[in-house]
Amino acid sequence: MTGANDPLLLERVRDSFSRQSFMGLIGAEVIHVSHGKVVLDLPFRADLCQQNGFLHGGVVGAIADVAGGYAAYSVFGDGDDVLTVEYKLNLIRPAAGERLRATGEVLRAGRALTVCDLKVRAMREGDEVLCASGQQTLMRMDANRP
Repeated sequence: MTGANDPLLLERVRDSFSRQSFMGLIGAEVIHVSHGKVVLDLPFRADLCQQNGFLHGGVVGAIADVAGGYAAYSVFGDGDDVLTVEYKLNLIRPAAGERLRATGEVLRAGRALTVCDLKVRAMREGDEVLCASGQQTLMRMDANRP
């Protein structure tokens, strides 16, 4: 298991994140990594919106899922990978603002399953407004497994 003071943690997470082609497509980036917590940032883009001009719920769900996935990944060992088993996300306010910030935080890491808290906030004129909240279950996998 990766230790809380692992100096290679940020590099490990960013290396794996760089292979997330969908995150690259939508412009999400990792802005914080610590043991059990990852924060992603997504600038507002009109081409990611639904018909009312809000960032699409699918985009909100995707960044929440990935933030939680990397939070779990941050507590796993070098030979481990992660796969989402399920997540539940409540969209509680429109995702409108200059950017979205998704936070995943490990609630409990087990040998096989890990549970994370998910929060997505819209950054609006310097304020953070909670727009989605949820929970996720992830499975620890062997990184070399096909």
